[in-house]
Amino acid sequence: MTVLVLGGYGTVGAHLVRLLRAEGIPAQVAGRDPARADRVVDLRDSAGVDAALTGATVVVNCAGTEDIRLAQACAGRGIALVDISATSNYVQALEDVDGPAVLGVGLAPGLTTLLAVDGLTHHRGPVDIMIGLGSGETHGPAATAWTYRLLGQHFPDADGTSIRNFTGRQRFSTPADADYRPFPAVRADFADQHRLTREFGVAVRTYLRLDSRLATLGLAALTWAPALQRLAPAHIPGSSDRWVALARSADGSTRSARGRGQSLATAVVTAITVRALIRNPVSAPTWIHQLLELDDICHDPLAADIRFERY
Repeated sequence: MTVLVLGGYGTVGAHLVRLLRAEGIPAQVAGRDPARADRVVDLRDSAGVDAALTGATVVVNCAGTEDIRLAQACAGRGIALVDISATSNYVQALEDVDGPAVLGVGLAPGLTTLLAVDGLTHHRGPVDIMIGLGSGETHGPAATAWTYRLLGQHFPDADGTSIRNFTGRQRFSTPADADYRPFPAVRADFADQHRLTREFGVAVRTYLRLDSRLATLGLAALTWAPALQRLAPAHIPGSSDRWVALARSADGSTRSARGRGQSLATAVVTAITVRALIRNPVSAPTWIHQLLELDDICHDPLAADIRFERY
């Protein structure tokens, strides 16, 4: 049994490889740099991808590449793909792959999905998800590019209207020691809100904010003039690596999680997912909440540095 981590020396992948190996799970690093990779592979080369997949039981895509051909190549060999992408159109395409895959894995979607499902299980009504990201953390280029790619783009809301990313402000109360000063979050197109809205038949809406008011307002301004993106900084400004995620039900009850280092948190949730997948293999595209529950993360030693609350 071998877990192949694409982008295994990146900001999320390096954490994931370390966590898996510490759990006794054989993990190999895949990437283009022969000095850092156990298996050298260029994801743009389909023949090279096929060769790299040889002997893999699970493939985790931490490379930031969104290419449905990778999922199809894994499916054709019966290899389970774990994907940490948050992009709605890509994740929806993954749902149609004819083979084993686990979708919506990471911090958002992923942990946010489990928080929302826990709320939906106890309160059958609309749920608002908020993800607060510490923009002072150094992220890989894929994460920054994903955020900027949303500028000016629209996505369908639960009520059928069209929503522009980084508009529609909403205020959320965060735990006092989360180090997030109160100011509004804005709508953002994370994949799990659409899946949960369809599955549970109630409105699920996701909001994003950064730890910096200036950076959050900057995204809200740039979304109306995405052509000015070239003026945006390569690294979104901020001072903290603290993150917070919460799901607020219609009655105000809230499930929250918080910690430091969103790349590490993404890797922690992914490692727990990979371990669950090894124990309980899937044969078709499966969302994280169909494999794990919130309490599975809460009580896992790998998540010891993440603080969970229900209030």
